[in-house]
Amino acid sequence: MSRYRDWVVLALGLGVAAPAVAGQYDLGRPALPEEIAAWDLDVHPDGTGLPAGQGSVKDGERLFSARCASCHGEFAEGVGNWPELAGGEGTLADKDPVKTVGSYWPYLSTVWDYVHRSMPFGDAQSLSDDEVYAITAYILYSNYLVEEDFVLSEKNFLDVAMPNADGFIVDDREEAEAHFWTDAPCMEDCKDSVEITMRARVLDVTPEDEGGDEASEEAVEVAATDAGGPDPELVAEGEKVFRKCKACHQVGEGATNRVGPHLNGVMGRAAGAVEGFRYSKPLEAAAAEGLVWTEDALGAFLADPRGFLKGTKMAFAGLRSEEDRAAIAAYLATFE
Repeated sequence: MSRYRDWVVLALGLGVAAPAVAGQYDLGRPALPEEIAAWDLDVHPDGTGLPAGQGSVKDGERLFSARCASCHGEFAEGVGNWPELAGGEGTLADKDPVKTVGSYWPYLSTVWDYVHRSMPFGDAQSLSDDEVYAITAYILYSNYLVEEDFVLSEKNFLDVAMPNADGFIVDDREEAEAHFWTDAPCMEDCKDSVEITMRARVLDVTPEDEGGDEASEEAVEVAATDAGGPDPELVAEGEKVFRKCKACHQVGEGATNRVGPHLNGVMGRAAGAVEGFRYSKPLEAAAAEGLVWTEDALGAFLADPRGFLKGTKMAFAGLRSEEDRAAIAAYLATFE
């Protein structure tokens, strides 16, 4: 037992206050520069903290397939409940937005920093700086933000324009919304009337007029049968399958180009024919050779997009089910 502890025990036994310990504890030592560097990994939006290095889309595709695809999909489309990293352009205002690197993330530094710090899952910080640059480049390519020959480095890092860079604002709620917790709350007769302004159809919680939806569905079925169109049940199934495509493609009235072109009138149409959409070079070449989106051609493409059209930018793993592909074709055939 040390002299100090001896004194404390004696003092307690005698009811005498022990003296205060003065000075430092002399525990540990100053951290070495290399130890600080091991923890100082953050990268700022202005590029501060980026190491020297570079990585190409081509190398990133190989690395992503080997180290990331098991969770995020071969084309960054996400697997199961693992997050999607590509797609979702133009969906942030939707009721169910798709938040990806391309649609939501405001800074590329966050992508690089997170991959560098925390990925791959279960083997964090095993990637070299060049490998992180390459994987980041491939994620950009999967979101149509760079071309296939792009090489990312610390020198051109800030040249990459993130689509949602201006989508964030300074959090001023402490001042701007102070009235919510400083004003006296309304406890009765706060509104003259209460009306339904939105309907939560997806959750099936808003009452509907009896027979309304059934009558509408019956009318659609009768019309399709009378016109000799596609099987209504197959079309309905195709609408469900198309949910996998909605992050990138639109159909129906007012459909516009997103990450992918709108698909109105796609069945029987020449490939690469949507005005204003920038297609990949391989698809443009296929279009020049006369590719037409017949049911067979579309089915082959959807089964294995990268196998059917090597170099396509379509970030989708494909529909393995022949029934799903037939349903999609039937559904798309209803949009002229």
